[in-house]
Amino acid sequence: MSTRVRSVIRVEGVVQGVGFRPFVYGLAVRLGLGGLVGNDERGVFIEVEGAPALVAEFTAALRTSPPPLATVERVSARAVPVTGETRFAIARSTEGGTRRALVSPDVATCDDCLREMDDPADRRYGYAFVNCTNCGPRFTIVRDVPYDRPNTTMAGFAMCADCAREYHDPADRRFHAQPVCCPACGPRLRLLGRDGEPLAGDPVEEAVRLLRDGGVLAVKGLGGYHLAALASRESAVAALRARKHRQEKPFAVMVADLAGARSLCEVDEVEERLLTSGARPIVLLRGHEEAASLVAPSVAPAVASPASLTTSATASQGTASSGTSQMASSETSPLAASTGVSGETSAEASGESEGLWLGVMLPYTPLHHLLLRRLGEPVVLTSGNVSDEPIAYRDEDALTRLRGVADAFLVHDRPIHTRTDDSVLRVLRGRELPLRRSRGYAPRPLPLPLDLSRPVLACGAELKHTFCVARGTHAFVSHHIGDLENYETFRSFTEGVEHFLRLFDVVPEVVAHDLHPEYMSTKYALALEGAHLVGVQHHHAHIASCLADNGVTGPVIGVAFDGLGYGPDATLWGGEFLVADLVSFERAGHLATVPMPGGAAAVRQPWRMAAACLDMAYGGAVPDDLDVVRRNAESWDGVLALGRRGVNAPLTSSAGRLFDAVASVAGVRDVIGYEGQAAIEWERLADPVEKGHYGHRLTGSSPFVVHGADLVAAVAEDVRAGTETGTVSARFHNTVARIVAEGCARVRETSGLSTVALSGGVFQNALLLVRAAALLEEDGFQVLTHGQVPPNDGGISLGQAAVAGARDNHR
Repeated sequence: MSTRVRSVIRVEGVVQGVGFRPFVYGLAVRLGLGGLVGNDERGVFIEVEGAPALVAEFTAALRTSPPPLATVERVSARAVPVTGETRFAIARSTEGGTRRALVSPDVATCDDCLREMDDPADRRYGYAFVNCTNCGPRFTIVRDVPYDRPNTTMAGFAMCADCAREYHDPADRRFHAQPVCCPACGPRLRLLGRDGEPLAGDPVEEAVRLLRDGGVLAVKGLGGYHLAALASRESAVAALRARKHRQEKPFAVMVADLAGARSLCEVDEVEERLLTSGARPIVLLRGHEEAASLVAPSVAPAVASPASLTTSATASQGTASSGTSQMASSETSPLAASTGVSGETSAEASGESEGLWLGVMLPYTPLHHLLLRRLGEPVVLTSGNVSDEPIAYRDEDALTRLRGVADAFLVHDRPIHTRTDDSVLRVLRGRELPLRRSRGYAPRPLPLPLDLSRPVLACGAELKHTFCVARGTHAFVSHHIGDLENYETFRSFTEGVEHFLRLFDVVPEVVAHDLHPEYMSTKYALALEGAHLVGVQHHHAHIASCLADNGVTGPVIGVAFDGLGYGPDATLWGGEFLVADLVSFERAGHLATVPMPGGAAAVRQPWRMAAACLDMAYGGAVPDDLDVVRRNAESWDGVLALGRRGVNAPLTSSAGRLFDAVASVAGVRDVIGYEGQAAIEWERLADPVEKGHYGHRLTGSSPFVVHGADLVAAVAEDVRAGTETGTVSARFHNTVARIVAEGCARVRETSGLSTVALSGGVFQNALLLVRAAALLEEDGFQVLTHGQVPPNDGGISLGQAAVAGARDNHR
């Protein structure tokens, strides 16, 4: 038997830009093996030679002990003749062939780099771009693969002798770290005035001074520009709101460290893990009682009393058109849609009121660390844009678009290739729930529960847009694009598709799209040539995304509750009970359809939905002592007439519109400033210890119908009786949870299915999700919820890809 063997090994997964080659080199040297390692279009290739036991140990370690940022999906090996090679080397990367390499997301600065940045004796002391193989920019700087410096936006920075020495030293932490740089050869900071003129002094010190003086600072980050202001300075935060034309959506807050997060909010073990992870998302946290005194009121406007909200809503009716862009704003819809969540298990057990919720994140770039440490207090850090525009990421564009918002610009000369917003998550039922999946997560692939016959491009929906490129068993869900309602965002979508197709070397043969003919994403799909088009119904895509998220193919009972989605019967669906797998679905039940008087105006003005539902519930004799009638008396009869005649009043079964209607009846919100605002505030008001519920009707079969207008009437009667708003809200939520459970029980009787998938934006409502899941589990159901993609429309593209791929496989 030979005393030496040689093996050719292929490693696939997220293995480029994560220190995998240095890891392989070090492992081989430690074991005394010869050979080589390199990057190519598929991942990492290795040739290794030595004693059979050592080669076996080496191969096993590739699977069991990879670098912390790597994701090893496949290791294949084959024997080749020995060559007698005893030295191990890193080979030049190769290009050509079909690309299969996976690109790493951006990774927060590691502790080793922070120690160097804090060491006065280190040559990178105070350097805002310190990075190594374990951290730093990845996806946002990658132009092409393989992941080597010439294929990134670092190509224009020639390494100095010291950096080159580290880069080529196998014993150094920066061995083959592509973004390696230092103050002598790397990117540099500058502080610019509002008109782009350079400002004197140390950029970080002067930026800190400006923030302390109450100014608004634009900061160039990893994936685009942020706008910063002191979180404790009401005048600064109010100025930021006014300049951004963002009156009510909550802002995210960045704190220096975990202790800073705990000084403001409760942080459990799962939340701590998310906050400190390499992804560094915004995490939705429950604030301490004293948190309200530590951050300005304008950071996260608290839910006021029903009376004051009613006054605000009424006063704003005349400016509904100006609120349209705010409602559609893409930058923080997930944050806004969740800062009001209530009723988690802990609150239910303790009976505590909701209080303040904050979106909190920790620094994830060296520049963030420098700013936060020198400031010594939290800052608001929000997307660098105005209203519904996409986040600015190119310097000239930022200086133009943000000139009226920022007092100064803290910039650098490393280009950003891909615009990427911050991710937003929360913890629910002990599990992370994504509300926006973007920086730190994209483009890490998600596993599909099937092997696609042909590559797929899924074009997504309209709001909270993502797209998805899928091949084999991989789904590459894009970063958050935004709402496809302006040219700049649509261009970001089309450029993103081109970038993903190039990075992953995919020519889509199947293209999936929503059924809504007016969605920009649908029009884009229909204009493509040479691909097989697959239309996927919106709510089927929601359920399919939950199935793919959980690695199953179905069939299941799917409950899809959201705002609106185009139905095959030409109505707008949104309160659906489906029997579905990845190939097909059947509508088993739904909320009764109600007219939307004024169409899109009924989304912006929830009182219109209240009028339609009350008219239906009371048979045209709506009690005139209801405040919602008095508040909107001038337009009430005209809106009722629209609904009755069906003129500009499309029918909808939407659960989201039902939530809007009851919120308006209860005096919470007649007009909204951002998407879902009425429902969010309605949820926050719920008394977490109230267990009562309303009567409700589910009638008919195949499909059964849930009479949502009955709930609106029940809320109206409680309001007329003077019942506390928190009690009314809790009873409504409890009733909807019961409807979910009872509807699923009905479907089980006819289908025999005992697994339920909950999806759609309404299931961002924590009170509803927790209570519905509990009732379902008590009744013996297995409940699937989201954990990797959002339940909102940000997850639609994954569902479309799974459906289109499954149908293609079954051709």
